[in-house]
Amino acid sequence: MTDAFDGTAGDGRPDDIVLDGLRGLGSGRAAEIRALIRDVPDFPHPPVVFRDITPLLADGPALSDVVEAFAGLVDADGGVDVVAGMEARGFLLGAPLATRLGVGFLPLRKAGKLPPPVERVEYDLEYGSAAIELRTGTLSTGARVLLVDDVLATGGTARAAAELVERSGGQVVALAFLLELAGLGGRDRLPGRTVEALLRVES
Repeated sequence: MTDAFDGTAGDGRPDDIVLDGLRGLGSGRAAEIRALIRDVPDFPHPPVVFRDITPLLADGPALSDVVEAFAGLVDADGGVDVVAGMEARGFLLGAPLATRLGVGFLPLRKAGKLPPPVERVEYDLEYGSAAIELRTGTLSTGARVLLVDDVLATGGTARAAAELVERSGGQVVALAFLLELAGLGGRDRLPGRTVEALLRVES
């Protein structure tokens, strides 16, 4: 059975977030954590609903529970050697997860943020292109890597991050996200990969 938040999104709209990946915490606790994600309609522009995770990050017990939920996903996938976070909010979730697992953390940075030498993967955006980089030599050949970010949207950044890890010699065990915007089709851009999400927006 799929758990759903028993209430509204805070502005009278029926809630559209499914709590699949948090069900191990119990439906009550999962709903409490969901309630810490603030929905901001029409930001940065209509009809976007921005999902603000700042209140969740500021709540120590909730952040700890989210890290534990991520750790449970890793256990199911057979363990990892290093956690890699996508800039920037992937750092906020990936670093405490790495600490919890007792492994290292690697930041995957936007272009121009790291001194050379770096490995680099470019990818397309809706308007233009972007690039993501990793410091050369920081990832051991064959290392099992868990990629972490806050949101899976269209999947472009996640796909580039996985390519970057593999180009650098690592093995992507799974990609894990706090929130998946299912309607944007990000999973479709990650075929053959293990993709996990603690929360999922269906619409």
